[in-house]
Amino acid sequence: MRFVIVGYGRVGSRTTRVLAEEGHDVIVVDNDSDRVDRAAENGFETLRGDGADEAALLEAGIDTADAIGAFTPDLNVNFAACMVGSHHGCRTVLRIDEDYRQDIYEKYAEDVDEIIYPERLGAAGAKTALLGGDFNVVADLTANLQLTVVEITDDSPAVGKRISELELPGNARIYAHGHDLEPLTIPLPGTKLSVGDEVAIITETNVADDVHTTLSPASS
Repeated sequence: MRFVIVGYGRVGSRTTRVLAEEGHDVIVVDNDSDRVDRAAENGFETLRGDGADEAALLEAGIDTADAIGAFTPDLNVNFAACMVGSHHGCRTVLRIDEDYRQDIYEKYAEDVDEIIYPERLGAAGAKTALLGGDFNVVADLTANLQLTVVEITDDSPAVGKRISELELPGNARIYAHGHDLEPLTIPLPGTKLSVGDEVAIITETNVADDVHTTLSPASS
């Protein structure tokens, strides 16, 4: 598959690497010469240009790409890139910062295929979003992190709460969510948790037990 990655920062660089390691064709588009040079030094195809510019994206091959991931810190650039991608029939994945406002989320959510939150998701999730897959297979975790899947029990304080309202120990983040044996997928920030839901959480190993106890006291 062919992917256009706009922005070679923390999220874009790792996503590019994961995709390339899996044998996909990837081109990086960035308007910063240092980042473009770094991507080229890492062996990736690059184009220095504005990710919001259709001409630049056409030069990058957006018209034949399977998906575009817009991962710059600038929401306007990301959205413009996704709209160009959508026009050319690409799957579109938009980065939005974790401190989003609900009205901003609602403004953009209907126009793209996926919205990702770097602090909650990471490169592996961005890669999966681009591929259109689910989150039952997770890769690219660092040594001090682990994935834990927790079922929400009837005595859990999380019942009835939105994903965005949860306060978890340490730096734990909700990675995926499922209900009634459905495949785990990226949850919307307004998703309310119910008894029997399952959530996949990325957490530091030393607080994994605390996270499990917080969300499922009965099984602890």
